[in-house]
Amino acid sequence: MKITVDRHRCIGAGMCALLAPEVFDQDTDDGKVRLLDPAPLPARHAAAREAEHACPSGAIEVVSDGAP
Repeated sequence: MKITVDRHRCIGAGMCALLAPEVFDQDTDDGKVRLLDPAPLPARHAAAREAEHACPSGAIEVVSDGAP
């Protein structure tokens, strides 16, 4: 799994940091997404995908590499 974020698209809703705090955080200056782990371990894949789907601005993209 590979994750990318578009900070320009982010509106700072914080769903990503709430759903996958090991993978995402919010910048303390502007509240926008900060990607902590662009290639998380399999145990964090489900949370990362949930964060992608919950992002209201579509600022998160998760690309599967075939792993669960």
